[in-house]
Amino acid sequence: MNRKSSALRRPGRYAAVAAGLVLAVGLGVSAQVSAQASVPAPAKASAAASQSVSGTLGQAVTRVADFYGAYIDAKGDYADPDATLATALRTHYLTPDFAKRLAAWEKKNGADGVLRAQNVPAQWTVSDNGAVGNGHEVIVTLAYGSGETTQKTKLFVLLERYDHISDIATTSAR
Repeated sequence: MNRKSSALRRPGRYAAVAAGLVLAVGLGVSAQVSAQASVPAPAKASAAASQSVSGTLGQAVTRVADFYGAYIDAKGDYADPDATLATALRTHYLTPDFAKRLAAWEKKNGADGVLRAQNVPAQWTVSDNGAVGNGHEVIVTLAYGSGETTQKTKLFVLLERYDHISDIATTSAR
């Protein structure tokens, strides 16, 4: 081979080397991820990893769970709570009439009306409580504290037929 033919093949070699390097780096990353995934996690973390959450578009329980999950996340980040997000969530999920009533309740009671508390729960569950008139009632159970000091609050969230929250109460509308 002469020098000229070798020079003509260099761009192809560079491309092949570059492709090989990209592949090697990609495989290295996936190998690291696989290696990290194979390291046993603490018992509590692995139990959480086995949990799953699912929902259905238009389902009352899913809608309330989405609202409470996002709202608690926005309020519960103690280093940087997101008041703007919490307000936007209220605007999106609550009826305007209920938002006004909730603001009055908060002013009177000095607490967050969505959570019915001054602090943010450590855990929550959402379950169906069935149809109520033209709406649907969902039970939200909020757990504050941990261990022997855990206190639970049960809230009854009423959705109007167009999937907006029209009431949050401590007693059922049923």
